This record gives sequence, structure tokens and C-alpha cells, in this order.
Amino acid sequence: MSHAQEVTDDTLLGGRVVYRQLKAGHRSGFEPVLLAALVPARPGQSVLEAGCGAGAGLLCLGARVAGLEACGVERHGALVGLANENFRANGFGAFTALAGDATALPFTPDRFHHVMANPPWFDSASTPSPDATRTLAHHIEPGGLAAWVAELLRVLRTGGTISLILPANRFAEAAAALKGPCGGITLLPLWPRAGLAAKMVLLRARKGARAPDTILPGLVLHDQTGLTPEALAVLRAGAGLAGSP
Repeated sequence: MSHAQEVTDDTLLGGRVVYRQLKAGHRSGFEPVLLAALVPARPGQSVLEAGCGAGAGLLCLGARVAGLEACGVERHGALVGLANENFRANGFGAFTALAGDATALPFTPDRFHHVMANPPWFDSASTPSPDATRTLAHHIEPGGLAAWVAELLRVLRTGGTISLILPANRFAEAAAALKGPCGGITLLPLWPRAGLAAKMVLLRARKGARAPDTILPGLVLHDQTGLTPEALAVLRAGAGLAGSP
């Protein structure tokens, strides 16, 4: 294995989940854990994650909700392999990862009960990373976010949910893509500290719904001592967010 493909042995959810990821390039942060906490999946349902990386988001979701069928789609081949290794290592036999493009998913319409994604957010004007894996994970072409949303909605069942985590400056673009096909768009700001502007947001919507849109109080991630108790409940104990069981 080349240096660029060396891996580290890590954990998620305070050690409840074992997790191998690439040593160099794109590495998981809080985002997939918070995204998984938003998905209101129930036992026996199916979930798709586009851009799953090494599987952190689906692993956290599977740790919270038993009996799921889940699939991750990822462009980077080494990450696909790691995701499948991670699913097996944690005993998630009904989870799989496939190589593919989030804007051309290899599934029939109305396939999944829930879909989720942490889409790339840097546009083509941004300076690319010297690491190809990070560039794949973080850069998107103009109109790419709308294309991700449209394709995720194509494979989502009517009545199912789409969950996204995005920089705060992209939430209006995502909400515009969701509006029409979806209703009940829920915005949950992620405050780095109390009194500071949110840098990231969570969005959830339901396909075919006509419910009103909602802005939730949000989650404060840090205080003067470190992670807040509310953040620890999600990031370490695996609690759900915004009414997710």
C-alpha cells in the first residue's frame, strides 16, 4: 500500500464503533456523526448516503438504529474499500458501499426510505487541495449541489426524508433545490459557541410533504470547558437530533 493509502485505526461514538480511515487526505470530522443523528430511520428501513467516504455517517446511524439496510456511494475507490471493511468490522451485514457518482446513482426511482449527504461545498473558483482525495471530497462544479439534491430525490420514496449537512452560506441554495419536491424543510443551525454565527447547518425535508418549514433552536457545539453536554450526547453517546429516534 502506498503512503497515500496508509490507514489509521480510529473509533466513533466514544469507542462504540471501530473505524479505519485514510491517514492522509480527507479524514472524518464531526459532520458525518451530526448528519447521521438527523436521519429519522427506523428498523427495517433502507438508507442511502451519497459521498459516504469510509462510511462514518452510516456507521453512526447503524449504531443508533438496528436492522437497517444501507448503501453508501463514493467516487474514491480506496474509500469504498475502507467503508466495506468498516461495515464488516462492526457487524453491519446489510450495509454496503459502491463506487459511483452522486449525480448518476445506480438505483431505480423510489428505492430508499431515507437519503443523506455531506456534499462538496467549495466551488471551481476555490483553490484545490494538493491531495486528490480532499479535492474529490470538497470541490463541486457550479450547479452541482442542485444536481446532488435532484438525484437523491429521484431515488427517494415519496414520504421519505432527505438529510444534508452544509456550510451556512449554502443553505439557501439547498433549500431552493428542495422546495417543490419536498415540504417540511427543517433547518438546524450548528453554533460553534453560544453567541457566534453558525458555520454549518443541518437540513432535513420530506419528499411529497406539504408541512410548513421550521427553524429549530440549533445545537451549540462548544463552551468554555470543551464540547457541550448536548453535543456530547450526539457525538459520543449517539443520540438523535430533531426528533429522530
